[in-house]
Amino acid sequence: MATNILFISKSYNSSSTHYRALQFFPYLKSHGFKPKHVSSSGGLFAILKTLWLANQADVVIVLRKTFPLMITWLLRLVSKKLIFDFDDAIFCRSNGSISKTRMKRFKNIVSKSDHIFAGNQFLAHNSSKLNKSVSLIPTCLDVEKYNVKISKPTDSIDLVWIGSRSTSKYLLNLIPILDNIAATHPSLRLKVIADFDIPEAKIPTLITPWTESGEAYELVSSHIGIAPMIENDWTKGKCALKVLQYMAAGLPVISSDVGVNSEVITSNKNGFLVTTSNDWKEAIDTLVKDSKLRQSMGTTAHQDVINYDIKKVFNLILKSLNS
Repeated sequence: MATNILFISKSYNSSSTHYRALQFFPYLKSHGFKPKHVSSSGGLFAILKTLWLANQADVVIVLRKTFPLMITWLLRLVSKKLIFDFDDAIFCRSNGSISKTRMKRFKNIVSKSDHIFAGNQFLAHNSSKLNKSVSLIPTCLDVEKYNVKISKPTDSIDLVWIGSRSTSKYLLNLIPILDNIAATHPSLRLKVIADFDIPEAKIPTLITPWTESGEAYELVSSHIGIAPMIENDWTKGKCALKVLQYMAAGLPVISSDVGVNSEVITSNKNGFLVTTSNDWKEAIDTLVKDSKLRQSMGTTAHQDVINYDIKKVFNLILKSLNS
């Protein structure tokens, strides 16, 4: 008999729902599991529906979502096996500061779960203080999706950033530096794959709304991937998704030397890890001037990202589910 797995998340369309659940559905089905997703947002009816479906499932996996203490207690009561999966430092605020409410909810669901899926070592360490049954399940992607042959522009060098309005603050902090560099490199252009504009930017900017079908094309047709961040507990919880996307697209990556990005990127081999404004300028300047270096670093990046391919990471999930 197939094992019924229910994934619970805040929204069907969220990035974490796709990368931590939906993309695995074909693999789960091929191994005899019956996966299903439900959104717990929408008030009392949504909660009641979630609890009813949880009661029907063999395994319940909560994605990144924490609940009031009573709801967590009820979810634990109706769930045969409960797994908590998270890929962000949801126990603190997005500026890295302490949140007593978030921490209380986090402790409650982690301590009541049978097992924890943590997206990186920082998250695994924080959850292991409350629950010793923890598996490190890194965020991954389907590398094959990015194996497309596309000609890059020859009249511009495109820096690319992919993200959302919620993470735009990291890119906006970098704009003055990019404006300065663009003054000496007229061919430099910033491609932003997101849901917002940057009218104040002096660097030529191409805004491209994200689409699932167009993501690979927009990344592969760029030249250099950038991932600016600041360092705090929130960013330490990030799982380097955009960096992995750049690498899968065969791009050299320039990233702030923060969190998992520091583990994925090997400076001077598949990209550059930077700290200061001058580091950013030097790294961009080096790659803009040297097309062969861009190509060799991009090739190495594509080879290195195989460690985060969906097939490899699914085997980790399968091992945990079978145990």
